[in-house]
This record gives sequence, C-alpha cells and structure tokens, in this order.
Amino acid sequence: MSLLSATLDRVKPSPTIAVTTMAAELRAAGKDVIGLGAGEPDFDTPQNIKDAAKAAIDAGKTKYTAPDGIPELKQAICDKFRRENGLEYTPAQVSVGTGGKQILYNALMATLNPGDEVIIPAPYWVSYPDMVLLAGGEPVVVEAGLETGFKMTAEQLEAAITPKTKWLIFNSPSNPTGAGYSRDELKALTDVLMRHPHVWVMSDDMYEHLVFGDFKFCTPAEVEPGLYDRTLTCNGVSKAYAMTGWRIGYAAGPQPLIAAMRKIQSQSTSNPCSISQWAALEALTGPQDFLAENAKLFQRRRDLVVDALNAAPGITCPVPDGAFYVYPSIAGCLGKTTAAGTLIDNDETFAKALLEETGVAVVFGAAFGLSPNFRVSYATSDEALTRACQRIQDFCKGLS
Repeated sequence: MSLLSATLDRVKPSPTIAVTTMAAELRAAGKDVIGLGAGEPDFDTPQNIKDAAKAAIDAGKTKYTAPDGIPELKQAICDKFRRENGLEYTPAQVSVGTGGKQILYNALMATLNPGDEVIIPAPYWVSYPDMVLLAGGEPVVVEAGLETGFKMTAEQLEAAITPKTKWLIFNSPSNPTGAGYSRDELKALTDVLMRHPHVWVMSDDMYEHLVFGDFKFCTPAEVEPGLYDRTLTCNGVSKAYAMTGWRIGYAAGPQPLIAAMRKIQSQSTSNPCSISQWAALEALTGPQDFLAENAKLFQRRRDLVVDALNAAPGITCPVPDGAFYVYPSIAGCLGKTTAAGTLIDNDETFAKALLEETGVAVVFGAAFGLSPNFRVSYATSDEALTRACQRIQDFCKGLS
C-alpha cells in the first residue's frame, strides 16, 4: 500500500517556484543569473505598515485570533470594497486567509464535489487548475490567445458551460499576461453568466491597483449586480502593498459560502498570522498615495521590457494593461537552434536554454496553459531588466 495519496498524482509542483529555485541554485554556484520568474514587487513594504506590525508586537497582539480574521481588519475590508468597488458587504461576509492562494483553495474545497467543472481561461495562474484538482473538481481550460488579447470571449464562455459547471475563475489584470478586461468586455461575460444561474464566479482581483494608462479596473459583481449573490470577490495586500511574505489575502461573498470557508480554515491552518493582520489593517486604512506612484514606475518598466523584447528576432510581445508581467510569443524562434546547439522545439526548451546559456530565468508558457510563450516578471530594477533583455536579444540573434 502506498503511503502517498492518489490525489497527489493529479497535481504538479508550482513551475514558477521551480524556476525561482533553479535560478537561486545557479546563483549560489557562482553563475551570473538575472531572475525574471518571481511574481513579487522588488519594493520594500511601506514603513507605516512595518511600524504597525512592530506596534502590534509591542502591544502583545500575538495570540490566536478568530479563524478567518480580526474584526478590525474585516471592517476595513468592507470599507475598501465600498470605497473602491461600490460593493456592500458586512464583516460576516468577509474571510481573511494566509495569502490569496488560501482564500481560493478554501472556496474550492468548500464547494466542489467529484465531477464538478471549473472554467479557467488560459493563460492562467499556474495554481488554478491544480487547486481545482486537489479539491476533486475538473478544470475546463478555455484558450484565449494573442488574437483576442489573451481574453476569453463571451462566445467561448457560453460554449464551455455545461450542467456540471460550478465556477468560473476570473482574473483581471491577469497573471501571466497582464491583460485586463474593459467594462464592456466584462459585461459581455456577465451577460452570459446571468443566463446560467448555476455558475458561480471567483474573481481574483489581486492586481487591481497595478493598472496603466487609460485602463479602468472593474470587477464582476460591480459590473453586474445580479451576480452579487454568487460571486466571491478575492483580493489581498501581497502585490499592491509589497507584502508578499506577510501572507494576507481576503475575499467577500455570500455568507453561507464564507461560513463554509471558515470551517475549512478552522480545521487546517486556523487564523492567519496575527501580526500580519494588524499590518494589513494599516495597509488598507493608511496612506494610499504610493499606489499610483508605484503603478507609474511599473508602467515605465513595462514599456522598457516590451520595446526591448520586440527588438529580439522571433519574439512578439504585446502591451499589457496591468500587473507586472509580459507574455511574449516565441513562435518565430521555433525550429531554430541555439548557439550552444539546442533545438528550440517548444517554450520549455527555450526557457531552459535561455537560463543555461545566458543566465536569464523566465517561466515557460506551457506552465500557464498557452504556448509558445514565456512569462517575464518586470518587478525588478531597470538595470536588471535592461541587462536581461539585452541577453535575450543576443540569444535570439544567435539562433540559426
């Protein structure tokens, strides 16, 4: 009898973590490696947030809390949704978890039965399908390619819905593409969902504050109030507030769903770190002006990377609306051989050869469900991005 659960055979480890680990190992071995794989800002957590955490420690706020969040933070989350999204929730409709990932996982574990289907537009964040599989559901992947700006159309959504569909997982701006849905594009999707009352919406809004130019963020329950009672609106402090390691995510939705998620959390991790919760409270209630400043900085980096990658032979890099990723196509590189003699037959081979031959770490597109592409995180310094893009250009120029 095997020790390990058969469920593990349904999932794979996170490819983004694997790339980051590989880059760290090469760096430790003395290789000059530029890591463009990690999805976290290079900024430090703002000082007022760190000060709030220190004050919480000094005040002895180091005990257990309610399983899914302190009342003060839940109220601040309600205030945030009202202020920024026009959505009204009570604290009883809010769940706070150990990062956005736990929030999504709890919701899937609390709702999926064997055979339930979850629609996931691709390219997708690497963890979505595997979390669905761990919870006993079946991912239904809908490919949204370059021709639609990496966005699923209403026709594609309609075609993917079956009587077994339980959820649509929606992410805008997107990891890995940075693509954002306009209000009209989102309304077309919500119109479809209104015709299928058995389908729930899990909206991952983690990159809400990282949007560029004229793009205006919107979320499904805001665009279509008729979906309010079957939407879980998810967010967190990781990306916008440079708090990835603090591990605080949150969501608001119908009270029975939130209660079910609380039950899951109470029997798994219990409460998120108490100090991180007080820090997140300060993040949501303290000064917000730096958010727009950081978005401008990311936009400048985006433009630097897009221009540089489009100058690389065989690469086509669209301009994203938000987040801090680009998702260029390597269609023009396929079938060619690197200077070191490696045949580029897919995006995984491309990414591996790029790391081994130039020391630039990116994540291959197959990990996100759509090839032939790769993901670059530009959440690092201009200097590192410039050097990395030059290496990618030289690598592509060396293909024959």
